[in-house]
Amino acid sequence: MLFESTTVALVSCPEYASAVLAPAIDRVITALGELEHPAGLQVLLKPNLISAKRGPLACTEGAFIVVVARWFLDRGARVTVGDSPAFGTATAVLDRLGILEDLRSLGVGVSDFTSTRKIRLHSGIRAALAVDALDCDLLVNLPRVKAHAQTRVTLAVKNCFGCLSGLQKPWWHMVHGGASGPFAGLLVELLEVLPRTLTLVDGVRAMHVTGPVRGKIHPLNVLAAGMNPVAVDRALLAVLKVDPRRSPLWQAAADAGIAGSRLADLTFPLAAPAELQANDYIVPDELNSIRFHPFSFIVSSVRRKFMVWKTGNR
Repeated sequence: MLFESTTVALVSCPEYASAVLAPAIDRVITALGELEHPAGLQVLLKPNLISAKRGPLACTEGAFIVVVARWFLDRGARVTVGDSPAFGTATAVLDRLGILEDLRSLGVGVSDFTSTRKIRLHSGIRAALAVDALDCDLLVNLPRVKAHAQTRVTLAVKNCFGCLSGLQKPWWHMVHGGASGPFAGLLVELLEVLPRTLTLVDGVRAMHVTGPVRGKIHPLNVLAAGMNPVAVDRALLAVLKVDPRRSPLWQAAADAGIAGSRLADLTFPLAAPAELQANDYIVPDELNSIRFHPFSFIVSSVRRKFMVWKTGNR
């Protein structure tokens, strides 16, 4: 992943109807000027598919995923959707969101991130990343704007955490979490080993108050795009009026000196953050520990394996 870009395209988008969403998606991608010829590219869409059990708000909106897939298909790219949810599989969550058959009818593949490759991060820690995420020509990061009980807000950088496969995510929480753990810094390190990435953020209907699954709906009405997830996150923190110093992931990126972590360095070819600011977006005041208790890890691991087995034996 490259961090040179400090351009972030922001637009207002009030609904998910294709007639409204599709031109807004085209506008922000075009404004970046980075993807003029996607024909022939192997594109992996990486939405947030954490769980649809409590309704679709916890995930990237299904209509958003389909519209982005169509944008690339219409321009000759080959498209796959992939993720490794906390419970179950990407296939099962997409089915629950009601878009699995739509994607298949378009010729879009689905990856459950079952094949992995171990990559050594610059800190020396090894990460088992999804092969489909590593080997694509373009990774399209599709987070939803959500408050988060452990990181205060989850945006572009946090969604890339889903490129870790299966039980590695709760394992990292357990081993690398805690008040002095390197968890946030490791998520920033992950960005360095991922391929070229376009981030498109679903902020039409955001989650606030808490998260990532039990929050409340907030009509933010915003789309954001950029080639540098750190820059996209910094722009959205300004839209949400969240002090970046309250975001552990922003702080880790800033400490690492990654371009895009300073608002003053960003370029906005469309709307500026001040034009789209939300005055009533709520994030948690106090954060829960990132570290999972070992017993919770064991329970969640057994549960996840059972759900994967159940999905595969339907």
